[in-house]
Amino acid sequence: MSYRTSPADLEGQPPGIPHIIGNEAAERFSFYGMKAVLAVFMVEYLHLMDAQEGIAMSEAAAAEKVHLFNTAVYATPLIGALLADIFLGKYRTIIALSIVYCGGHAALAVMGMHGQSPMWLLAGLALIALGSGGIKPCVSAHVGDQFGARNSHLLPKVFNWFYFSINIGAFVSMLLTPWLLQWYGPHWAFGVPGLLMLLATLLFWMGRHRFIHVPAGGKAFVRECFSRQGMNVLLKLLPLYLFVAMFWALFDQTSSTWIFQSRDMDLRFLGMEWLPSQIQSLNSVFVLTFIPLFSYVVYPLINRVWTLTPLRKVGLGLFIMVSSFALVAVIQSWIDAGEKPSISWQILAFALLTVAEVMVSIVALEFAYTQAPKTMKSLLMCYYLGAVSLGNLLVAQVNHFIQIPSAAAEQFEAQVKTLESDWRDSPRTVVLAGYDGVTGRGDDDFIQKAEEGRLTTVTIPGQAAYESAVTKIVEAARKTNDRLPPATSMTELGSDPWGSPIRYEILNSSSFRVISDGPDRKALTRWDQGILVEVKKPEAAGGKSWFDRFRPEEPWLDKRKKALGVQEVNAPTTATGTQYQSTAFSGGQTKLRGAAYFNFFTWLMLGTAALFIPFALVYRPKTFLQD
Repeated sequence: MSYRTSPADLEGQPPGIPHIIGNEAAERFSFYGMKAVLAVFMVEYLHLMDAQEGIAMSEAAAAEKVHLFNTAVYATPLIGALLADIFLGKYRTIIALSIVYCGGHAALAVMGMHGQSPMWLLAGLALIALGSGGIKPCVSAHVGDQFGARNSHLLPKVFNWFYFSINIGAFVSMLLTPWLLQWYGPHWAFGVPGLLMLLATLLFWMGRHRFIHVPAGGKAFVRECFSRQGMNVLLKLLPLYLFVAMFWALFDQTSSTWIFQSRDMDLRFLGMEWLPSQIQSLNSVFVLTFIPLFSYVVYPLINRVWTLTPLRKVGLGLFIMVSSFALVAVIQSWIDAGEKPSISWQILAFALLTVAEVMVSIVALEFAYTQAPKTMKSLLMCYYLGAVSLGNLLVAQVNHFIQIPSAAAEQFEAQVKTLESDWRDSPRTVVLAGYDGVTGRGDDDFIQKAEEGRLTTVTIPGQAAYESAVTKIVEAARKTNDRLPPATSMTELGSDPWGSPIRYEILNSSSFRVISDGPDRKALTRWDQGILVEVKKPEAAGGKSWFDRFRPEEPWLDKRKKALGVQEVNAPTTATGTQYQSTAFSGGQTKLRGAAYFNFFTWLMLGTAALFIPFALVYRPKTFLQD
């Protein structure tokens, strides 16, 4: 069947736009719903999905993997762009990769039912990265292909509505899927977004007779890419999207490090208790508010005194992003001091971040389309999306670099290889050689206990000295209604067996650690050791959300732990009902922790925004549209 290949001579909106908008809303529901719970799932749920309990993933490791996934999602658009612009055209590329996309959601939904959950997770994320990433440049460029010369003036408004639909889908899914994960588990939390992706594919297919199907460029695409004009456009835009990459390095941490931060905050807001993963949904509320506000009020007012070109909007947005992350760093400094700040502060940071998003993301999306020659629309969209990929790769590498391995865990894994094949069938105590590599001397050996093939507890050298330090801190906390004492008040806590001082570090209002440099006498290595203490206070009754009338009696995670026989660490209870649960550790920490982590990215963003100014002054734009 033949389709129209060039825009009709219309003054109003093209007939296929409603199908694209509906498809985008459902597809974004599926993507952001899955992404909203991914970081929390990796840390709290993944190790409990199979028949035996595994080792829980650290926050830094989860952040690394979330951002590697984002890197892949925004790198694969090049595959979709090449398929669309050379071989299949945009419509057929979108349909084919949407089916792949649905398969990825299905793989996530069956985790824990068959096989090993980490393998299903890897397969699901790989398919979603290919499907979601592959259709991204095609869908955005497909919007622009529907317009001709007479109605091209409507393009900015349609791109705003396009972004509007993204945030409607994202808002609903980021409220619903965290709730589904907590009360009904991963199968529902990943399955419902999968159904929405199936709906998105159906909506797009139903609009096939109303779309303009611009054919693949074929050889013309290749010729234009390597033409003088094509190369000039590619080289001109490359610096712009290197700057935009840094924006996304910060922005996409709302789905990783910002979630982990919110777990240490007072989550009561608007009369109810929110889940950490739900807070990011407010970004969509702000977007839905700020798009019309900026389009019809803020921009016209500023234009009266200073012409706001696209590059000026992007520049302002970069500086506003600096203020957002600076506020998050301040919040984290409060948490590092043992306070529990209100989530309202992070919501304010979200508001600032959203202002930056409106001025950078939407403008860069439209700018990429208008600056591309006619046969290179999808490829130039990849510049925009490639910037997102590059920014996430930077965050993934930072989180990889800051992770400190555990000497005890590494030695245990090496020891496992020498044990007989039936060692998993019975409890076992393993003596690990420690720093000197020799067991039996008793001065630096680790005592590692294992059950059913997994680590349970580790006893570190000189553990009594660390336990004595913990006792002093707990006694001080009990005198102030279980509020952790300031770090400056607990400086004399003794030494480890090698003469290094034992330090007291507050992690948040409900956890602290005592730590020393260990046998190598060097800070921030795998030999650092100490005791981590979790302060378990009785849960206060919080407000209920509208969803909670449909929830079961017990969260899915609690039921799963009972099914696996996972036991909580026994700990003495104070008169107020507070427990102090201690766990010895060796390594396994991070090199860049707390407020220092957010300050690092704040300064990086400030430098990026400053360097953007001279680039914007010398860039000369040139616009291309379909006709």
